[in-house]
Amino acid sequence: MIDFNGVVPTLGAALSARGYDTLTPVQEAVLAPELVDRDLLVSAQTGSGKTVAFGIALGPTLLGDAERFSYAATPLALVIAPTRELALQVKRELEWLYAGAGASVASCVGGMDMRAERRALERGAHIVVGTPGRLRDHVTRNSLNMSDLRAAVLDEADEMLDMGFRDDLEFILSAAPETRRTLMFSATVPHSIASLAKRYQRDAARVTTKGEREQHVDIEYRAMDVAPSDRENAIINVLRYFNPTNALVFCATRAAVNRMMSRFTNRGFAVVALSGELSQNERTHALQALRDGRAQVCIATDVAARGLDLPNLELVIHADIPKNPESLLHRSGRTGRAGRKGVCALIVPHSERRRTERLLGRANITAEWGRPPSVEEIQQRDRLRLLENPQLLEPVTENEMAFVAEILERHNPEQIAAAFLRSHAAGQSAPEELIDPNVRETKKKRREDFTDGIWFSISVGRNDNAEPRWLLPMLCRVGQISGQDIGSIKIQSDETSFEIASSVVDKFLEGVGPEMMLEKNVSLTRLDGPPAAAQRGDFKGGSDNRGPTKSYEKKPYEKKAYAKKPYEKKPAEKKPYEKKTYEQKPEVAAKLDTVKRNEAPAPQMARPERPQESKPSKPYVKRERPAEHKELPAQTTQSEFGFVSPGKSGERPRKPKRKVDKSTVTSAPGRGAEKRKKYKGKTGPAKKLELADKPGKKPAYQYDQQTTTGRRKDGKTEEGGFAVLKRKKPRAKKR
Repeated sequence: MIDFNGVVPTLGAALSARGYDTLTPVQEAVLAPELVDRDLLVSAQTGSGKTVAFGIALGPTLLGDAERFSYAATPLALVIAPTRELALQVKRELEWLYAGAGASVASCVGGMDMRAERRALERGAHIVVGTPGRLRDHVTRNSLNMSDLRAAVLDEADEMLDMGFRDDLEFILSAAPETRRTLMFSATVPHSIASLAKRYQRDAARVTTKGEREQHVDIEYRAMDVAPSDRENAIINVLRYFNPTNALVFCATRAAVNRMMSRFTNRGFAVVALSGELSQNERTHALQALRDGRAQVCIATDVAARGLDLPNLELVIHADIPKNPESLLHRSGRTGRAGRKGVCALIVPHSERRRTERLLGRANITAEWGRPPSVEEIQQRDRLRLLENPQLLEPVTENEMAFVAEILERHNPEQIAAAFLRSHAAGQSAPEELIDPNVRETKKKRREDFTDGIWFSISVGRNDNAEPRWLLPMLCRVGQISGQDIGSIKIQSDETSFEIASSVVDKFLEGVGPEMMLEKNVSLTRLDGPPAAAQRGDFKGGSDNRGPTKSYEKKPYEKKAYAKKPYEKKPAEKKPYEKKTYEQKPEVAAKLDTVKRNEAPAPQMARPERPQESKPSKPYVKRERPAEHKELPAQTTQSEFGFVSPGKSGERPRKPKRKVDKSTVTSAPGRGAEKRKKYKGKTGPAKKLELADKPGKKPAYQYDQQTTTGRRKDGKTEEGGFAVLKRKKPRAKKR
């Protein structure tokens, strides 16, 4: 057994049994003596063994001096991962690492049976691994007791913050004891991670490795220029050229994942998908198919594939360019793990070339720019791969010798080799022809295949609203030809000329018939040559011609010099005011004198003042009130009219209201009684009742009864009713 310095002996034995000879830089860094029992903020490259690093770093905190765990009713360590796949992967790593110590590892992830997780926690688990949302649910329901928690680990902490788990993380960390040890591991440490560590860690030590800011030496980066329409074809060629055991294609959206999966499945690739819309069972089966070799390509979104560790992943393809350097590093870090080599290919449309160059510069990555593999390069790579096939170097066994001899007797070696090549190529997808991304699309030139065409004319033109969109289908239908057989169409005011290929003229005329009528009012005429306007070149090419055009020579513009005169203010000459005199006619002057004389006010005479007579004032005599208005005592009295309201001394009493005896109220006969019986117990409009004061006389009042509790069968009112007296309208007197 290899002695790993600083590792608990039980964990060291597990590493030796796993085949570890040496530790990675990040694993050695967390075992430093000064970092024991301290909070850590660790950043290292992807695939550098961070899971084993925090596993051996937790050994002294959880085991202490003991070699095995005792029974634990509550968890001692909590590991939080952003995705379900990563959480289950961490659980598998910790299970073999702590198997010798007798640790019980439980998982709490979304998509699994929560009752089974609760039972596992009740049985006792030393280490719990889960996702933030499910762990918070267990804490809220009191099924996860963290009172004895000694350590908490946040794996891929930056990704959890990007996915919106900040509230869940703060809730879980706040519920844990303050004396716990907190370890944060991530490939990058942005400002959000630093602020979270400052809040929930105590005197945390920053751990970095030597190659953190250097390019990953085990990953080969290639950037490939493609045309925007050739992106999927370029991915197919890359897969055919490298022929990896496992490949991972990253897309930006779920829709792109579904589209590419259907396309690659039709091309013969063994493909699985990995996106957030899949259930946990489907995701588990997809990853297991990749590990077992039943699937070759996995098409996934960025979040779904975070933290995946596939042993045979040799190729990572970025179908969509990442938005930031962190996503690029995390995506690319799925390959080149644990010392294995890998290739990272970026499919770059020419419109995103500059953005990709800036992204690579910010990530400190130097990529090799080039074109995707061509058909010839793929075929050459297939030949080399076939010649280096190890099966060709293996000797023939005794069981195969007899059948090999029989094949050689029936067929010559050339036929056998050709059959071997065909069988090898049958199970592979054919490579795609790619467009040169440096060649821009050019406008289509005018057709040049009608140099010897035959011209015809029809008797409709622009005045008849002739347009190519209905002329062309009519010519094809009647003449039984296609649109490719018709050349230029020249629409004039009264007729339209068109050109037909000489090879289909006889077929066209046979379809039209000897009468040369296309439709009822459209006749056809064969021309000896192109129309005169077409020969002069006065028509524009194409079917959208609007008539003859004239050529104009544009004269150069000459700007004339404009001499602006200076502004001179002229002095204003003010003339003296002269009052004009008007000569009036004699008859007008006479009329004006008459008007002035009539308008003169007449002299007013003074009015004599009348003598004012003074009348003697009468003495004030206090009038006595009549007998009926004598003062009443300030108390309530009862009279024949009912009750009199109390008032002040000397105040005239109000007129009493008429007392109504409800016992004398009966319902009016007729249809109303039937309606009231039908709507018993329901509220409605007021029912009219009559008041029978004296028998034999018509009542002087009508009684409106409305109740909220309904009416009884006998017509009487229940409690809660109210009565209103209304006087009948008097009959109109006969004149």
